[in-house]
Amino acid sequence: MTATRNTKRTARGVMHMLALAGASCLAFALTGGASLAADKVTLTYMASQDWVKEAEQALAKKFEEKTGIAIDFQILPSGQYFNVLQTKLNSGEGPDLFGGQSGVTDLKLQYNVEKNAVDLSGEPWAAREDKLVAAQSSVGGKLYGLTYWDVLGNTWVISYNKKLFAQYGLAAPKSYADFKALCQKLADNGIQPLYEPVADGWHHVLWFPELGPRFEEVTPGLADALNANTATFAGNPTMLTAVTQLKEVYDLGFMGKNALADVYTGASKAMASGKVAMVLANTGFASLVEHDYPDMKASDIGVFLMPLADNQMVNINPAGPTHFIYSGSAHIDAAKQYLDFLAQPENVDYFIDNTPTAMTLPFEGAKSKFSADVQALFDAHKDARGTVYQTAVNYVNPQWMDIGADLTAMFTGAMTPDKVLANIDKRRGDLAKAAKDPAWKK
Repeated sequence: MTATRNTKRTARGVMHMLALAGASCLAFALTGGASLAADKVTLTYMASQDWVKEAEQALAKKFEEKTGIAIDFQILPSGQYFNVLQTKLNSGEGPDLFGGQSGVTDLKLQYNVEKNAVDLSGEPWAAREDKLVAAQSSVGGKLYGLTYWDVLGNTWVISYNKKLFAQYGLAAPKSYADFKALCQKLADNGIQPLYEPVADGWHHVLWFPELGPRFEEVTPGLADALNANTATFAGNPTMLTAVTQLKEVYDLGFMGKNALADVYTGASKAMASGKVAMVLANTGFASLVEHDYPDMKASDIGVFLMPLADNQMVNINPAGPTHFIYSGSAHIDAAKQYLDFLAQPENVDYFIDNTPTAMTLPFEGAKSKFSADVQALFDAHKDARGTVYQTAVNYVNPQWMDIGADLTAMFTGAMTPDKVLANIDKRRGDLAKAAKDPAWKK
């Protein structure tokens, strides 16, 4: 037993010296000295399927040409990724870099970043990252991840047919009363006001947690109170108003006769038909409609914010696929260089230019491919925005489809709005207790 231990210790010592030697050679090479090919650093980056875009792979090649540091992308099927990653992290054999969904709860529960990831707060790019986005990659005041994903492009807003609005003398609403009135005028003229695909089970849920910034505006600190288990959804007047108004929109027929059977894949067709005035969609929807139905141009589609509870706050979901550096990596400095390279303004713009689904990236000065209408909306509300509640509040996102089922029951009269909120609280409690959340041990 003693000989075996000594052998293992000797092997670890040799590996440690080799790692130090490799780091020294890397430093020598980066300062202009010669380096043997055997000393070349290759960073392993493990990520889930579809998280690494072709543009990043191209940037990784450019990074290797510039620094001599290669990136070995290890892409796993999404269904296997988290189990494999957690196994590696728990065994102390994590990759140099790993991908993960940001969001403070996930950072703590899924990745334990305070143990498994490197503090990136002092990196040059950290101050340029969008503050809402950075907050979802931070724990205890320390930034642990670089979110290299178009989270702003996933903002859900109401897209509307400008020609129909002009035809009936309508304008983008600033309140629920305005929205209700314009829906009624459209319906009175034989136009379906809103296409809402309830059948998918997930889309109609957006109308509630996406209003998190409005809930927070009315009751500052509400998200923190919910996470501390000192507040509830049930009994909150703004939340009850929003859910009750959503039911009224359905009851008045503004979602059309087939809302319970409609699916989201039919949204662009519905908008292009000229028979539907509005669709709740993400900010790239206008381009999708033009792509699918060229007779309708993206410029024919305007946008406004979801007006339930008189909302005029931009709903940002700042969580998305994020790069982390494994704390046990032998190449932390090299990994930091890679993240800094990705965040350089010219490389951010390259990624946006060469990724069709990316409208922008969450960095100061990044270029934008948003339509003029979407950009104008963001510009007009640059100081009036916040984080959606499925990200800001723990244990909401995991029950998304359950909330959808409750809202559908509410539409059909089988459940009341206050019961919908009470059910959210009940499921949150169950999830929190399963996670052994200390806030629920009181």
